[in-house]
Amino acid sequence: MSELKALSVDLLYRPCDPAELGFETTAELPDLRQIIGQARALDALQFGVGIRRHGYNLFVLGPPGLGKHTVVAKYLEDKAAAGPVPFDWCYVNDFETPNTPKVLELPPGDGARLRRDMERLIDDLLSAIPAGFNTEEYQARAKEIEKEFHERQEQAFSNLQENAQQEGIALLRTPGGFAFAPKTAKDEVMSPEEFGKLSDDEQKRIETLVSGLQEQLQRILRLVPQWRKETRDKFKQLNRETTLLAVGHEIDDLRHSYAPLPDVQRYLDAVQQDILDNADDFRRQEESENPLAQASARDPTFRRYRVNVLVDQGGSETAPVIYEDNPTYANLIGRIEHLAQMGTLVTDFMLIKPGALHRANGGYLILDARKVLLQPFAWEALKRALFSREIRIESLGQMLSLISTVSLEPDPIPLNVKVALLGDRMLYYLLYEYDPEFGELFKVAADFEERIERSPDNSRLYAQMIGTVARQEKLSPFSREAVARLIEHAARQVGDAERMSTHMSHLSDLLREADYWAGQAQETVVGAAHVEHAIEQQVYRASRIQEHIQEEIRRGTLLIDTSGAKPGQVNGLTIIELGGLMFGHPARITATARLGEGEVVDIEREVELGGAIHSKGVLILSNFLAARYALNRPLSLSASLVFEQSYGYVEGDSASVGELCALLSTLAQVPLGQSLAITGSVNQLGEVQPIGGVNEKIEGFFDVCRARGLDGQHGVIIPAANVKHLMLRKDVVDAVAHGKFNIYAVERVDEAIALLTGMPAGERDAEGNFPEGSINQKVEARLMEFSELRHEYAEAGKSKVEVKIDTDKSASNEGEGDTE
Repeated sequence: MSELKALSVDLLYRPCDPAELGFETTAELPDLRQIIGQARALDALQFGVGIRRHGYNLFVLGPPGLGKHTVVAKYLEDKAAAGPVPFDWCYVNDFETPNTPKVLELPPGDGARLRRDMERLIDDLLSAIPAGFNTEEYQARAKEIEKEFHERQEQAFSNLQENAQQEGIALLRTPGGFAFAPKTAKDEVMSPEEFGKLSDDEQKRIETLVSGLQEQLQRILRLVPQWRKETRDKFKQLNRETTLLAVGHEIDDLRHSYAPLPDVQRYLDAVQQDILDNADDFRRQEESENPLAQASARDPTFRRYRVNVLVDQGGSETAPVIYEDNPTYANLIGRIEHLAQMGTLVTDFMLIKPGALHRANGGYLILDARKVLLQPFAWEALKRALFSREIRIESLGQMLSLISTVSLEPDPIPLNVKVALLGDRMLYYLLYEYDPEFGELFKVAADFEERIERSPDNSRLYAQMIGTVARQEKLSPFSREAVARLIEHAARQVGDAERMSTHMSHLSDLLREADYWAGQAQETVVGAAHVEHAIEQQVYRASRIQEHIQEEIRRGTLLIDTSGAKPGQVNGLTIIELGGLMFGHPARITATARLGEGEVVDIEREVELGGAIHSKGVLILSNFLAARYALNRPLSLSASLVFEQSYGYVEGDSASVGELCALLSTLAQVPLGQSLAITGSVNQLGEVQPIGGVNEKIEGFFDVCRARGLDGQHGVIIPAANVKHLMLRKDVVDAVAHGKFNIYAVERVDEAIALLTGMPAGERDAEGNFPEGSINQKVEARLMEFSELRHEYAEAGKSKVEVKIDTDKSASNEGEGDTE
């Protein structure tokens, strides 16, 4: 085991041969029309869009930067191009109940046409109706009605006056009305003195006549209001007939234009009826002599006849694909705005504004799931609309009963939309677990891959994609050497030499930066050197913390040994990810062991700085020790493990092999070489399991060793299963090639301990014994010693107890004798 060979250079980095790409620059490549490596997600998209059933909306999973939005939007736009253009939606006034506006569904473009037609109608009627009232025919009929009223009234008073004259009574008009007075023989009004000289019988006769005439007068006066009402009714009827002559023709033209739309026909009927009832509103412009003050369809008086086109599809040729960047409650379902007038808030149907659901109705709506969930009530509003299949505009204040003012209650609009939510996987699983309605509404999950196989075909497609992005971003073409370096970097990003990243955001950023550096060098083609420089600059801009840690190790503030050998101490490898930069650095792991009761203490966990996975790894160590070295006896060990100088949270089990080696070293009293660092997870069987971030961990220890001077003894021990993930930096590969640095791959912990100690681990022979002088033999011997010591202490303790019991019995017997 101690003769385990270091990995060869060809296993440390898998280069991309530019000659295999088959082009000189990306300018030669056609645009990429397909999506690389997302067959599963595209199948889900095709199914989710194709099935027209309730609840089959889409949730697109994947971390940010994969290009989910671009892919989904492009796919939906292609599908929308084949779909029908949806209807226009309009709100119009309900003349009977204005607080419940009516909704109209019209063919694409007819909403705006109806709005223009109604404005033109009102403008025409504002001139046509007054003109109708100014005709000679109308004036003649109006005069005739007025004359008829006056003649009727005068005839009644004339008859009354004749009756009075026949009886010698005069009918007088006074400022207070009418009065009767007797007349003299000379046909003059009798004075009160003359009336007093008449006999009593004559006076009574005259009074009786006047009383009868007054009753006739009262009957006439009571009939006059009725005659006036009849006259007004005749005027109204005349006005209605005159208005209808002006309105009927115009409305009939509109009815003919919108004949296939019964809802519009009913609306036009209501408009006609309201105009007939309010014809005076159209005649008021006659009273104004100022031509600038003439009324128009925009006048607030005629606002009730306008059409609020909520959604206009007139200029569309495809079904809508809408992305709502700010999915608030109002931006999703629409809102009812208010105007301040004389200190109060007023509203009407023209202040109804559409939301994203209105604009996407009949098509597709793309939303960011996280943004929807962050907006108060937006998620519930979206679910309610999808469940009810209708859009009901309701203000939050009204919904929560926060306001009691009268507001609008518009008719709901039927909803037919396919929603695509974009979010990460954790958000999808949390919603599926904790929101029972989520699974009913979003039944299709389109899961985007973060990496694809690094095959020759995919490499060529990747190059084609690079060329496509370069043209879209108006970048300089990339040479095949630059593309090869980008492919290698894509493998490095996913930490796997056999895979490539599909993170389009990172790729696009790197292409732009490489193009910038090529421009700085006044080059017309982006080369591999420009790509390399862009990568280095990205790392440099984010590496302040990394350099600070390396500096503290060089100065001895962080204690890391890279030479010599010490028992119970090993260099573990940790990883940190900050601001998009992931880097590794070594950390000292120490272990102590003493007689105890089989407990391995994780100090990180005791102080609540260790995570559950790290604690699990430590528990595995104690069970490994018991299973290998203490099958027939108790594990009489008390050990402790700790990451020295760690002041933050420790999580993960990638240090468990190093911790186990440190524990075996302190038990065997054999020092571990400090020129090596180790990473890897271990199971109860002693098998070394793969870990993440292997490239960064190796490079972190390499940087420390290089700063102190490489001597050919330095190296890193990694799990054998991580060899396929190696895509190391060029300086690390060069150091290995020159014998200055070594990388070892192990499959079992015995191989690791042999490398660290320079001694064989040892395997049990046929009799179950480890070879003398091997690590395992020393560990087993030490644990047996602990077990025997524990047994001796237990026996000694038992003897003391027996002696004490015997002493107590003797004292008791002596006491009994004395008593007797």
